[in-house]
Amino acid sequence: MPVPPAGTALAGGTNGPRALSPLLDIVLDALTTGAEDRAGPLPAGGPDAVAHAVRTACAPLLPEHGTGAHHALRTLVHTLAAGAADPADPHCAAHLHCPPLALATAADLAAGALNPSMDSWDQAPAASALEALTCRELAALVYPRATAPDTLVTTGGTESNQLAVLLAREAATGTAPLQIVCGANAHHSVHRAAWLLGLPQPLTLPTPDGTLTPATVHTCLANLTGRTGPVLLAATAGTTDSGAIDPLADLADLADQYGARFHIDASYAGPLLFSTTHHTALRGLDRAHTVTLDLHKLGWQPVAAGLLAVPDPITLTPLAHQADYLNADDDTEAGLPDLLGRSLRTTRRPDILKIAVTLKALGRTGLGELVDRTLAAARTLADLIEAHPRYELHSRPTLSTVLFRPAGADPATLAAIRRTLLTDGHAVLGRATTPTGLWLKATLLNPHTQPGDLTTLLKLVEGHTPR
Repeated sequence: MPVPPAGTALAGGTNGPRALSPLLDIVLDALTTGAEDRAGPLPAGGPDAVAHAVRTACAPLLPEHGTGAHHALRTLVHTLAAGAADPADPHCAAHLHCPPLALATAADLAAGALNPSMDSWDQAPAASALEALTCRELAALVYPRATAPDTLVTTGGTESNQLAVLLAREAATGTAPLQIVCGANAHHSVHRAAWLLGLPQPLTLPTPDGTLTPATVHTCLANLTGRTGPVLLAATAGTTDSGAIDPLADLADLADQYGARFHIDASYAGPLLFSTTHHTALRGLDRAHTVTLDLHKLGWQPVAAGLLAVPDPITLTPLAHQADYLNADDDTEAGLPDLLGRSLRTTRRPDILKIAVTLKALGRTGLGELVDRTLAAARTLADLIEAHPRYELHSRPTLSTVLFRPAGADPATLAAIRRTLLTDGHAVLGRATTPTGLWLKATLLNPHTQPGDLTTLLKLVEGHTPR
């Protein structure tokens, strides 16, 4: 059989690797030259300059006759890399946007080449078995005393939280709608899930110190008892603004006392389970009915790598669905695994492959060491800020997020500093508003960040601070 041109060759089969090999060389070279041209954590010039570079590289994006695979691949990968916000750069520290491990990224390439679709066994025989095995292993971390815990693979915290609310709604009895109770520190997806599912607006309790106060939750649940229908108490383990962790065990006690369902959004802090040093910060996690985890945050996976853990597979019964062309009853009775009940999505990538490769390669100890190293970098940054006469530290970090600001800087100045650093391409910092005002936010997720990188980051901010 003649070999197809590079642009039409397939990635799978026995010839696929040979077709991929020269293309991968082009991709790796373009990633390198793009990063060299960028020369920092972000392209300089701001949105207009980046958009102009993309338009110039792409034009025309749909020509009458194509430019050929090698030219198109090199041009667009280079352009994307040159215009990227690179989370591997220690000065790219605005968001929960991690630098993925090269190992996990290589595994993701294999997933793309093989292209299993995780909606029926006959599209993904080995991938479905790997997903079942890996999901049980991860669920056992969350629920070590459960008999048969399980996890679902999701696109991230938003989908996981929406699934948790859906499962709570379906588990509720009576005619009154489910009432969600959460803190002002809760992720916005909790509110969007209520809207999406037609539920009442969540009761949002104040979190003046960044976390839910048990006394406030106690009063709220006591007032709701007997006056409304079922209640879902949603807690957060690792807020997006500061990395704060709600008092999980105390909240679990209150949920038990008042018969409320309990969900914990541990998208950020969940990987502390890998750490022998920091896992105790999640005491009470295993008492939740559902737990959200994200391994594309403190797990160093390419997006997407979300999970929803449950202590018993019966919890997932409401997701059961039947479509003859995917999970006919007689096929299921004959022993073909039914995958439709593992997601609200139909077509799904085998995102479990990169996770499984990482778990096997590094083990719990290896991943725990990366977690420990990352949290240690945040403490180092906090030390540098506290020792600096021109900076103010919001609080000691709980996870890897550090809030700080030049002493005396007003909100307009802080916003201007951040945007100037972005426009110049020198640093990517976030922003967070607390009861004490606006702060610059550094979310450290690169486990290889060095103290010198952090010192330079502070100098960059200082260099743009009016005296």
